[in-house]
Amino acid sequence: MKFDLNNKRIWIAGHEGMVGQALCRRLSGDGCEVVTVARNDLDCRDQEAVKNWLQYQNLDGVIIAAAKVGGIMANVENPASFFYDNIMISTNIINGAYEAGVSKLIFLGSSCIYPQECRQPITEDMLLTSALEPTNEAYALAKISGLKMVQYYRSQYGSDFISAMPCNLFGVGDSYDEEGSHVIPALIMKAHKAKTEGTNTLTLWGSGTPLREFLNVDDLADGLVFLLQNYSDIQHINIGAGQEISIKKLAEIICDIVGFRGEICFDNSHPDGTLRKIMDITNIKNLGWCPPALNGSSNDYQSYMIRSIKQSYEDYLKRYPQ
Repeated sequence: MKFDLNNKRIWIAGHEGMVGQALCRRLSGDGCEVVTVARNDLDCRDQEAVKNWLQYQNLDGVIIAAAKVGGIMANVENPASFFYDNIMISTNIINGAYEAGVSKLIFLGSSCIYPQECRQPITEDMLLTSALEPTNEAYALAKISGLKMVQYYRSQYGSDFISAMPCNLFGVGDSYDEEGSHVIPALIMKAHKAKTEGTNTLTLWGSGTPLREFLNVDDLADGLVFLLQNYSDIQHINIGAGQEISIKKLAEIICDIVGFRGEICFDNSHPDGTLRKIMDITNIKNLGWCPPALNGSSNDYQSYMIRSIKQSYEDYLKRYPQ
């Protein structure tokens, strides 16, 4: 069923994060009222607090971008925290939205819900076909639980709740943390540090050969708003770029943008992890959406990545002045 944004009240849960910020930017000027609440004012892990808050908001829509996220080490060292926080956030908001009579909800998952070893590109029907990647199993299981809860509420109650699974994201508002950052912000920090310290070599783990898919967070926000308006089905749906790039090429692009002119070395004593991970975005493309800046060409994707990483680096310098 079509969901008209005009005069609707839409809660962006997690508006302070990278995805939430992008959604606020995207929805501004769309004729709807964006509702936000700070973490300090509403702990989404608190069931009673979430339920009470939702009862008085008169919301028409909810987008769940709130989550506890982090890099590999953070996930490995804190699996209980990642599982508990994420499962409580999704459970409380989904059930609270249902009880408050919210007419449309999007739950935002992650590509890590899919098995460690599965065919590429990854189609939606690969979910739960084999074992998960061990390093982020807790986070993935919490996200799978949220996805399933959305499906169950649609089946039992007829709620127009849907789920979207994005690929790797980056962009304005990204998290820069030496212990917990994802690959692009981590590479930006490392290249910038190497440049400012005047070192001649930047050493990165692995061989540099794995292929990864990345999407600018502003394009994700555009896709989520498209789904909010146009998608209504029990099947979760992938959202990504439909293109991929090697870690080696990514590092070269980032070093060029940052201005690091030394040598990039790869330490093969560290594992590469999964060699290829790309989402199949056939279903969302058939609905009429694809990343606005892409037309399917790998050359366009490299240009897209260069433009987007320049934007990210400018944001990093602005937020973390040297």
